[in-house]
Amino acid sequence: MKFIIENWYLFFIALASGSMLLLPVLKGAGGGSLTAANAVQLINREKAVVIDVCEPEEFAAGHVNGAKNVPLGQLEERLPGVVKNKALPLVLVCAKGARAQRAVAVAKKLGYENAQALAGGLAAWREANLPVEKA
Repeated sequence: MKFIIENWYLFFIALASGSMLLLPVLKGAGGGSLTAANAVQLINREKAVVIDVCEPEEFAAGHVNGAKNVPLGQLEERLPGVVKNKALPLVLVCAKGARAQRAVAVAKKLGYENAQALAGGLAAWREANLPVEKA
């Protein structure tokens, strides 16, 4: 007990560093990141709409089957016209996943509470050997 009292700051540092290590894990769990397999389930079972937030050139080079292209810069203006039912789940996809994460924030701001980003983006989709179409 004497050691703990004399070295309270060491315990505080250990607690703080442990929480900093766990924060990304907890944030990722609630952040809406979605595996390719879970995305397929959402698409098949809940009629999720796939929105590709890549630029048109990237979209033409390859995209998830049935995805609609709404570039990230135009998402706020065009998403309400593309997906009218805000209750439907949205799967947001980009090349690697970073733009899709930003797109989730935009979609949620617009009222699409079921918006989720595909973790790893189109690269993860291809890695899972799921179908990709080209325009």
